Amino acid sequence: MNAFIQGLPKVELHLHIEGSLEPELLFELAQRNNIDIPYQSPQALRKAYEFEDLQSFLDIYYQGANALITEQDFYDLTWAYLEKSKADNVIHTEIFFDPQTHTERGIHFDTVINGIYRAMEDGREKLGITSQIIACFLRHLSEQSAIETLQSILKHQDKIIGVGLDSSEQGHPPEKFKRVFQQAREAGLLTVAHAGEEGPAQNIVDAVEMLGVSRVDHGVRCVEDPQLLDALIASKMPLTVCPLSNIKLCVFDEMVQHNIADLLRKGVAVTINSDDPAYFGGYMTDNFLAVNQAHPMSKRELAQFTINAINGSFISDELKANYRAQVEMYVAKH
Repeated sequence: MNAFIQGLPKVELHLHIEGSLEPELLFELAQRNNIDIPYQSPQALRKAYEFEDLQSFLDIYYQGANALITEQDFYDLTWAYLEKSKADNVIHTEIFFDPQTHTERGIHFDTVINGIYRAMEDGREKLGITSQIIACFLRHLSEQSAIETLQSILKHQDKIIGVGLDSSEQGHPPEKFKRVFQQAREAGLLTVAHAGEEGPAQNIVDAVEMLGVSRVDHGVRCVEDPQLLDALIASKMPLTVCPLSNIKLCVFDEMVQHNIADLLRKGVAVTINSDDPAYFGGYMTDNFLAVNQAHPMSKRELAQFTINAINGSFISDELKANYRAQVEMYVAKH
């Protein structure tokens, strides 16, 4: 089954590009840009990747982002992720980035988006991976900061397909960003939001009803509300679940406790994603393998994760049909 998983075409819908910054590249960029980091080696930094909760991860995540300064840095970061995606047979990816993480420290919005976008264009041409960009608002910052960030996003609508909402759920409910999401939708942007990871099931309800999201990022706490669960099944609302991340951040203690397989079998449109793979110990194939090891699944069930992701992606119906056909052909051959 491991060989089947390795070769299975995959689609990633929940990936923070800053969270794909491997320690080796971080050290290279820090050296290039004369940035001090409080670790002696990539190995020492990797040992620091033991997190008690979301906040302990975010502290080190933002520290790592400080090494990203130039357009070439953002290109190199994105290209490294796309090469790993190619090795995992990812055929399409929808990449999150956090503009405020960079603009708050004086890096121009254009520098960030242009570096990421250039790598994605090369990824399409040289690796055959299609991709989209989603700009996320940091929920621990103010609504006003998000509204200002939206103005920069709108100048790059030729590159950015939608907006998202990430960072700490605790104390920052969806309603805080109701107005900025409405402005984004009115401007023609699609919307997604993190909800129901460390926050309650009600955050999922509010993300759908207040923010008008097309997908819910994480969403694993939907099981706390049977009515919500039924609504998610009926609407086929995609949940972009990140299994290894959920273990690393103690949402579940062990993979055998994770509810992703049960949700899939109930008919929820769950997908598998890597979230922040440099920090959480695995890219797409690693996540598929971990889920299957804890919850042995059929080939058809494993393929359904990809089908759900294709259906929930922000690509054309024509490309969706093409990608579904690729998956069906792969399953038929195996």
